Amino acid sequence: MRTIVEVTERVLETPSTVTLRFRYPPIAEPGQFVMIWFPGDDELPMSLSYTDTDSKGVTVKAMGETSRNVQHLEVGARVGIRGPYGNRFDLAARRILVVGGGSGAAVLAPAAEAAARRGSRIVVALGATQAPELLFRARFESMGARVEVATDDGSEGTRGFVTGVADRLLREEPFDAVWTCGPEVMMEKVARAAEPAGVPVFCSTERHMKCALGMCDACALGPYHVCVDGPVFPAERLLPLPEFGRSHRDPSGRRVPFGSR
Repeated sequence: MRTIVEVTERVLETPSTVTLRFRYPPIAEPGQFVMIWFPGDDELPMSLSYTDTDSKGVTVKAMGETSRNVQHLEVGARVGIRGPYGNRFDLAARRILVVGGGSGAAVLAPAAEAAARRGSRIVVALGATQAPELLFRARFESMGARVEVATDDGSEGTRGFVTGVADRLLREEPFDAVWTCGPEVMMEKVARAAEPAGVPVFCSTERHMKCALGMCDACALGPYHVCVDGPVFPAERLLPLPEFGRSHRDPSGRRVPFGSR
């Protein structure tokens, strides 16, 4: 059932990313998502970037027309929410490498906070196209995490993709788990890099979702439905799938290679 809520806070996180906060009491776990409906527009699946109080939040990057419209919502705007849906990150690991690319940091931050409160050591490899787009760097640092940065243009940290930083960290120190979210090609590379060390990798995946109930088949990923079997998957389930890191389905169900339009 959809609940209508009011936007209570709007924060510009990066030049292309906005966080919207709202009061939504249902219990949510780090890694879960909600379906948000914008009157007069579409309903979108969005990972929760704040989960541990009644004041939940989503962090939206401008991608398509609807997400750009969402970014312009102001405090007092009303939206419809249903959920949360999906599974969560397992917080049992004591030494966790968090690998976030772009807006992927949004779903990883609340999970890292929850693990840090339990005493886990958190190391973060954080990537973005350029320094101003680094999402939640200060938030990760405030939880006591060690943060290493990569930017595509070299404006801060290591020049290049965050996968290079993750690969180095995996060779430098032991971890009990890797959590990753971002472009699927990035997550596949992170999972491959962790294989020699035998570190389990958990990927927060994204697919086009319509029902969030596992009925419409829109979010199919191999034999799985992301909305009910995920969105957090152990990489060992994903790596054998021919489409993982290579293609996704558009709203009509047509398979589209990553990078295509």
